[in-house]
Amino acid sequence: MHLETELMGTVRERAEDEAINVFARNLHDLLMAAPAGLRATMGLDPGLRTGVKVAVVDATGKLVATDTIYPHTGQAAKAAMTVAALCEKHNVELVAIGNGTASRETERFYLDVQKQFPKVTAQKVIVSEAGASVYSASELAAQEFPDLDVSLRGAVSIARRLQDPLAELVKIDPKSIGVGQYQHDVSQTQLARKLDAVVEDCVNAVGVDLNTASVPLLTRVAGLTRMMAQNIVAWRDENGQFKNRQQLLKVSRLGPKAFEQCAGFLRINHGDNRWTPLPFTRKPIRWWNAFWQQHSRH
Repeated sequence: MHLETELMGTVRERAEDEAINVFARNLHDLLMAAPAGLRATMGLDPGLRTGVKVAVVDATGKLVATDTIYPHTGQAAKAAMTVAALCEKHNVELVAIGNGTASRETERFYLDVQKQFPKVTAQKVIVSEAGASVYSASELAAQEFPDLDVSLRGAVSIARRLQDPLAELVKIDPKSIGVGQYQHDVSQTQLARKLDAVVEDCVNAVGVDLNTASVPLLTRVAGLTRMMAQNIVAWRDENGQFKNRQQLLKVSRLGPKAFEQCAGFLRINHGDNRWTPLPFTRKPIRWWNAFWQQHSRH
């Protein structure tokens, strides 16, 4: 009996490990999905009786318009006019439709809009809305959109995660993104540790734009704490964009050691990288310092 219990425990442990690895791979695939890039996007958070929540973000992800339409409760004509007007006004290129309740109905509605209004040419994409409701009710969302109704914040998240999945999904607890069935049946401590590691690996593999990254995204960069990330954003808000990574040393509480760890994973588009011989490398500074020391000997 004792042996049977021990064997069952071993089998369960192996099964949990494999399940957690599957969840980790699923999360990796979500985070590393190809971004749509700098294109004005409309997010549609589907709903039936409660209406479809609409949010339009510009090419940089800035929220420019919101609305609630009711295409599935007898107001399809009015809803179509609203969508067409927003698409034309903000030059919308992409429409992200959440894959939750009423997703198919909302997709058909948008196709009807395109038939009625030939000028509406924005390409539709079905987007996973897993975790959008969690983000909507989070403290981070409240700080980002203090005057925006909670129900509309999910549409913003849906639009942005099409533009840049990684930058948007890091704002959500990895366990809330929905990475597989029965994820609540495994050790939550081990799952959280594994998923957090996946997020950090993805962020550091891709790298972060120092002049556009949010606090949650910067927090995932090697060597940076949440306080340092907040100070980076505060410095950026006060002084404007970073021109080179050396300016990080002017940020409060970010010392030489943290700088050495994080700078190689931070990029500055159109900056003046005069102070460093290499562009964005996704390697710690000590790595490419050693590279150039070795290279100079030959």
